[in-house]
Amino acid sequence: MTQDPSDDLLREILTRTRVVACVGVSMNPVRPSYYVARYLGLRGKRVIPVNPVHAGKTLLGETIRADLSEIEEPVDMVDIFRRPEHVPAIVDAAMAELPSLRTVWMQIGVNHPEAAAKAEAAGLTVIQNRCPKIEYQRLYGELRMGGFATGVISSKL
Repeated sequence: MTQDPSDDLLREILTRTRVVACVGVSMNPVRPSYYVARYLGLRGKRVIPVNPVHAGKTLLGETIRADLSEIEEPVDMVDIFRRPEHVPAIVDAAMAELPSLRTVWMQIGVNHPEAAAKAEAAGLTVIQNRCPKIEYQRLYGELRMGGFATGVISSKL
């Protein structure tokens, strides 16, 4: 299981991924799922929002889907913003509904070893307890722009 993925693996995933299904994305712009989806979109990724509560509405230029079965486009990565107990059903649906899927990414605080093992046994790359936005910024030198890793300790950044 990819508990501590190498920087090379993370770079490879972030480079090869073109379409991301964000499961559990929020329409609230202060929620992490919203700004991660927005950030990925700004980095050239197509982000397909998935949230049954907001299905049919538009978010970041895309129609929100109720579930993964509504996505007809090829999806490279599923980014999961749901509690761990929801992960097995999401992984099962992703494997059944998204034939071009290569990566299952579970956000910070989301781990599910059994679902991860099942996805890896099917040939998928699994990342747990990490954020693609943070990893992208860390790997490509953008964290300083947010006041992180500047080498300066100050409350005025």
